[in-house]
Amino acid sequence: MRIIAAFLASLLFLTAAFAQNEQAPIVERDIEYKDWTYKSIRGGDEINLRSFAAGKKLVIVVYFAPWCPNWRHDAPMLQRLYDKYRSAGLEIVAVGEYDPVDAMKTNLDALKLTFPAVYESQNRTEKTNTLHFGYRRLTGDNRNWGSPWYLFVTPTVIEKKGDVLLRKASVINGEMIEDEGEKFIREKLGLPPQTRVAVARKETVEVCDPNAKPAALRKP
Repeated sequence: MRIIAAFLASLLFLTAAFAQNEQAPIVERDIEYKDWTYKSIRGGDEINLRSFAAGKKLVIVVYFAPWCPNWRHDAPMLQRLYDKYRSAGLEIVAVGEYDPVDAMKTNLDALKLTFPAVYESQNRTEKTNTLHFGYRRLTGDNRNWGSPWYLFVTPTVIEKKGDVLLRKASVINGEMIEDEGEKFIREKLGLPPQTRVAVARKETVEVCDPNAKPAALRKP
């Protein structure tokens, strides 16, 4: 019995070590977030963020690594929000990191994502040299890879010219908490609050590390 108990204790320890629930709240941070022009993952024209945000009420910029399970958890939720609120002035743009463009495109197609997507880097060795890494460290995100990482752009406070787009912004240093995210979106779009019934879900959650093993964990 002691051997079995020791085995179960070890199994629980390993589960906790490899599993991560990286949900995080929306927080406001001082940040000199620069305007960018990146190439589209799907091909075609480049996207400039300042121009992209023109005429919108809210733009969600979400950075992701296609191999990251935390990103795969959030992606369907983002598509639901995009479908629901795009006509009300919401826009979403994903910024790919740390993988070849072909892998990013395959990931977007597999997840059936229709919002625009661009890329900053294409290799994991570039991690500490990306703007994504610098912004995360500046806003208090000490995760290894930082996928997903969110920045909310309110077009009415964008600086009209210059390299810096925003000097203060709301960010999420982790996965989005869906109820909180949707409430925030509705407020920024000028929509009334809505009543939602929370539904408990049991999901497989994995640490955002390409070398880690999956583990079961109940998300809130």
